[in-house]
Amino acid sequence: MRRAGRRSRQAQEGSPMENGGGQEPGTPEPPAAEGSAAPRPPRARPRLVFHTQLAHGSPTGRIEGFTNVKELYVKIAEVFGISPTEILFCTLNTHKVDMQKLLGGQIGLEDFIFAHVRGETKEVEVTKTEDALGLTITDNGAGYAFIKRIKEGSIINRIQTVCVGDSIEAINDHTIVGCRHYEVARMLRELPRAQPFTLRLVQPKKAFDMIGQRTRSSKAPGEGRVASGKETLRLRAQGPATLEEGPSPFEEEATCRVDDLLESYMGIRDSELASTMVEAAKESPSVAQLACGLDSVLGEFAFPQEFVAEVWAAVCHPKEGHE
Repeated sequence: MRRAGRRSRQAQEGSPMENGGGQEPGTPEPPAAEGSAAPRPPRARPRLVFHTQLAHGSPTGRIEGFTNVKELYVKIAEVFGISPTEILFCTLNTHKVDMQKLLGGQIGLEDFIFAHVRGETKEVEVTKTEDALGLTITDNGAGYAFIKRIKEGSIINRIQTVCVGDSIEAINDHTIVGCRHYEVARMLRELPRAQPFTLRLVQPKKAFDMIGQRTRSSKAPGEGRVASGKETLRLRAQGPATLEEGPSPFEEEATCRVDDLLESYMGIRDSELASTMVEAAKESPSVAQLACGLDSVLGEFAFPQEFVAEVWAAVCHPKEGHE
């Protein structure tokens, strides 16, 4: 998603992921025509190479030349000889199912990527005794929605076989593969109370030393994003990848507040969506203008008016919005 307020630059010329497009070191210059100045050698484009492993254990592979999440999964799959649809999600710098390290729309230039692939399939029957199931849903940007958080004491928390990191493959035998996380959250909210339903889940393949956490009570600043203070590779759904500077402290804090509101109202956490809403709120002098801006950019979410008002207050008047 586009971050209007973030300083960004295209690395050198063209897409930073167009590797091999510049002159190789050591290549001799062609002789200059007599009587003319020697041509200025072109700058070599950066060759961004990332290291990757399968989270349950594998040799280390090298990937490059991707511009979005789907292409990233294809590159990882090529390295390990698997189908891209086997990859449920990726974490950065840890092989564990750690939602604090979940790959979003940015990769630090020194980050190590771990791919979590499909493991066992399981089905659970759930009876919705309350409006909220206690799930926070996110997705991998390539067609799979999965459980990012389970609220303590909730309906789902009482079902021990459901874990953070499980991909939701079907609801009552209706496949949800290809749906975005907010669509899945809406389907779960609309299920009638007191009527049992079935979830078909796929858990990530685990190594022997991996123990997944069922829930996280704390929220680290900048959750779901790379916040090393260094440049990151920004992956976009449309357009080329770009190199960007890290967000300002204000942007980080505002994004966390909006992310909390997303979880409260919609049962999802999405730092990329939250950061887009922060940028829209910063440019909107009123709640009404923010609502119009969000409708034009994110109309498929159909945000309620009271939610938009809280987002505007959280960004433009954070103290008032949190008293």
